[in-house]
Amino acid sequence: MTEESPPIREVYDRIGPHFSKTRQYPWTDVTDFLDTVSGTVGLDVGCGNGRHTEAMASVVESPIGVDLSRSLLEEARSRVTESGIEATFLQGTATILPLSDSTVDVAVYIAAIHHLRDRDARIESLDELARVLRPDGVGLVSSWCTAHDRFDRETGFDTTIDWTLPDGETVPRYYHIYDRGEFVADIRASDLELEREWVSKGNCYARVGGSR
Repeated sequence: MTEESPPIREVYDRIGPHFSKTRQYPWTDVTDFLDTVSGTVGLDVGCGNGRHTEAMASVVESPIGVDLSRSLLEEARSRVTESGIEATFLQGTATILPLSDSTVDVAVYIAAIHHLRDRDARIESLDELARVLRPDGVGLVSSWCTAHDRFDRETGFDTTIDWTLPDGETVPRYYHIYDRGEFVADIRASDLELEREWVSKGNCYARVGGSR
């Protein structure tokens, strides 16, 4: 089943405008995290339409959003232009972030790691986050998890979940659905320092520090 889903960049380039319309507000867990931090440079990994990049602009001087989808980056740039916020958006992947070492004070990596198809890539993306965070930097990582009401599973698994466009076309999206223990294990297997973890509204979260 998962082999039949197209590359995630292709998926979000196809569904980007419609997807963006359904993702207008930042998540409460993210804004709660942002209320506790501040800094010069902020990074939103897998920024999508920029809703969390926009929220980050209230606590950092220079917010940066990175996404592999050109369609979603266009949505993000339009969003911050309309709101009068200055932010930089770069095309890139979570496993090869287009930033230098130890340059980021605050980072969010929200609902994106679950699109990476194998564990090595997921941990590699966490290592990349550790690489770009300053030693005293802090980040928030989240993923869908088995605690979500739509899943009747206790252990992590791979799946595809369709996105339905207005014309009825369905576009399959690959997901790795974490269980809580597996999510924590991957954070601990990376170069990040795990500060706290929790589950909220069907998502696993981890507050993390820079490279150990």
